[in-house]
Amino acid sequence: MLAIERRNAILAKLQEDKKVVVSDLSELYNVTEETIRRDLEKLEAEGLAKKTYGGAVINESLNTDLPYTVRKKSNVAGKQIIGEILGGMISDGDHIILDASSTALFVAKSIKSRKNLTIITNSIEIMLELSDRKGWKILSTGGSMKDGSLSLVGYQTIRMINSFNVDMAIFSVKGIDLRHGMTDSNESDAQVKMALLEAGKKKILAVDSSKFDKISFTKVGEFREVDMVVTDTRPSQEWLQKFDAAGVEVVYPQE
Repeated sequence: MLAIERRNAILAKLQEDKKVVVSDLSELYNVTEETIRRDLEKLEAEGLAKKTYGGAVINESLNTDLPYTVRKKSNVAGKQIIGEILGGMISDGDHIILDASSTALFVAKSIKSRKNLTIITNSIEIMLELSDRKGWKILSTGGSMKDGSLSLVGYQTIRMINSFNVDMAIFSVKGIDLRHGMTDSNESDAQVKMALLEAGKKKILAVDSSKFDKISFTKVGEFREVDMVVTDTRPSQEWLQKFDAAGVEVVYPQE
């Protein structure tokens, strides 16, 4: 296992367990404890973990961008539910924009039986996922690949998105808050999502329950700018009232 692969595996374990112990990791990956300590020091330097006596805990700041390989493993069950709900709303022949969120990847996985779709995305992972679809149009936004991710961002990305009008624009954000609306961890991703909102006839925010009552660094927009929120569990009554006041339809699994 390469060092970067081991650090990503440690980070994924931190996401799941919230803490790790040096001795346990040393045994698990068959390396010295000193090697694990260096791994944890690097993760701490990158703002992804906080070292403690004998181990580390996860840095839960919403202003930190986790590697895509780690993000796509978090709350998989919730993202699968969202993907299935949205997959049921997409029909043959639709034109869709999907952002580069890990949630959008699960939407892509859920629609592979559809026919004659046009998909526009800034996600390299989604393009790979759908590369075997016959009769589809898969359009890349172009742009610069963002460090530590499989997403394209920048001026070219936004210019490409601005040139289209689609049936649905589906995106996610790092956090949603009753007062601060939709937020994300960095400006480049937020700008792409803002452009995406302008391109969709129907604008759909796809967020799992872990994103509620969270505030990240950069404003993406207000709830009134979206038509629908799709999530994996029934939101609280306070949230339902907030969405209703903003004129937003809320879709979640019925118990």
